[in-house]
Amino acid sequence: MNQDGVWKEAIEYYFEYFLTFFFPEVAADVDHQRGYEFLDKELAEISQGGEVGGRIADVLVKVYLKDGSERWLVIHVEVQGYWEQDFARRMFTYNYRAFDRYGVDVVSLAVLADRYPDYRPRRFEVSHWGFRCLFEFPIAKVLDYRERWEELEASDNPFAVVVMAHLKEQEAKREGDEYRFHWKMRLVRMLYERGYSKGDVLLLYRFIDGLMELPKPLARQFHRELIEYEEEKKMPFITTAERIGIEKGIQQGIQQGIQQGIQIGRKEGERKGERKGLLEAIELGLTLKFPDRGLRVYPEISQIEDVDMLRMIVKAIKMHDDLNSILTLARQRAKARAERPTDEEGEAD
Repeated sequence: MNQDGVWKEAIEYYFEYFLTFFFPEVAADVDHQRGYEFLDKELAEISQGGEVGGRIADVLVKVYLKDGSERWLVIHVEVQGYWEQDFARRMFTYNYRAFDRYGVDVVSLAVLADRYPDYRPRRFEVSHWGFRCLFEFPIAKVLDYRERWEELEASDNPFAVVVMAHLKEQEAKREGDEYRFHWKMRLVRMLYERGYSKGDVLLLYRFIDGLMELPKPLARQFHRELIEYEEEKKMPFITTAERIGIEKGIQQGIQQGIQQGIQIGRKEGERKGERKGLLEAIELGLTLKFPDRGLRVYPEISQIEDVDMLRMIVKAIKMHDDLNSILTLARQRAKARAERPTDEEGEAD
């Protein structure tokens, strides 16, 4: 998984923690109890063509506010890992495209994860002959947390681990693989020491492992030492050969199911085809990960029509080792959607 992928996965899975960590004022106004809707398909649509080319923003998410109204808005999050002269202009482009798509307020937030201390774009402006258009957006600079390391170590927010891993990977590009090995091991051990659940350990490990890649000899040494550490702690969460094989099988099965869904979609319509592909991916994932019990819950999941909910279940199968957690997530999402008003003011057709 590339760095863009691991950041996006962490944001989507820990969205409330992400807002609390980087943008606490935003987090304070969002009604987290009503849930979120990640707009992956719409994100791809607003990113096509035009001045931004093939680039896509990281996350587009529909949220509700705590003001007691039925009002909702869209948060657009971009994680920028390198210096780009036209970054603010690109943020503006995504913002007005999302506004045009939904007709509601769109708030753009940027996490600057580059290695340049003075790179802090936060506004785009056009001004001629009395005309003025000013676009400003909040930013969070990951590099600033290098001076707040003790605060990161003391925090129980999962995004503190994300930031520490990112910072140490930046340093490892200069210091070398032995440095990367040392900090990767230290950060993974920290996951156990903080008392995170098994699901959280697995997800955060995926982030660290995807970000801090080691050459094969050091990777083998890393896995040996981590297995020994897990045995010592009696917490075999991550690294057994059986688990690695199962995860690869699940990933291949999910990808196979999605690809089959794309083929079906060409014949039966895009949304219907995507649903079939996701259901095939879920069935494969449940079979591979829970061979004794997985298919017992599939009939209930197969009744779900909502494609976005099925996407969430696919992600849950990747992340969770507890079958009950997956089924609970499906039921909670179904209940939340059933209780949500059907005619929401300002919602696009």
